[in-house]
Amino acid sequence: MKRRLITIAMILICFLLEGSVFHQLAFARIKPNLLIIVTSSFGFMRGKKEGMFVGVVSGLMADLFWGSTLGFNMLLYTVIGYVNGTFQRMFYDDDIKLPIMLIGSSGLVYGLATYACIYMLRGDFAFFTYLINIIFPELVYTILITLILYQVILHINKKLEAEEQRSASKFV
Repeated sequence: MKRRLITIAMILICFLLEGSVFHQLAFARIKPNLLIIVTSSFGFMRGKKEGMFVGVVSGLMADLFWGSTLGFNMLLYTVIGYVNGTFQRMFYDDDIKLPIMLIGSSGLVYGLATYACIYMLRGDFAFFTYLINIIFPELVYTILITLILYQVILHINKKLEAEEQRSASKFV
């Protein structure tokens, strides 16, 4: 129960930061996607189910407050959380390369899916313009923020796991 509350609080904090602080720190209207960082991180740290849970909550919040179609972001974030959860066995706390690669890939998939499902279906076929002006800058900005935010998420996850192990050893 405590883990769920802390997870929801982290999603809410990242949502608020993305919508307020990073909205003001946007470079050429580009801001990092903190919800991708949180969804991907929980996916490969905690597994498929946790990644999907974080994806549903993150996507629902994005749809309710920023989206034009209810369910698009929720579906996309859920799939991203699930796919990142498949890499749980390959995840090691000390290795930063896998998280950077997975979060970067998730951001790229998010950008491509957003272009394909929102812009291209409306008749906007300027793919390379969107790729160079929106997707790549957002991806770079997200990866730079990942270097800091991932450490915070990892620290919180380690503390929660240690606390869960202590409480589980009391019952054995």
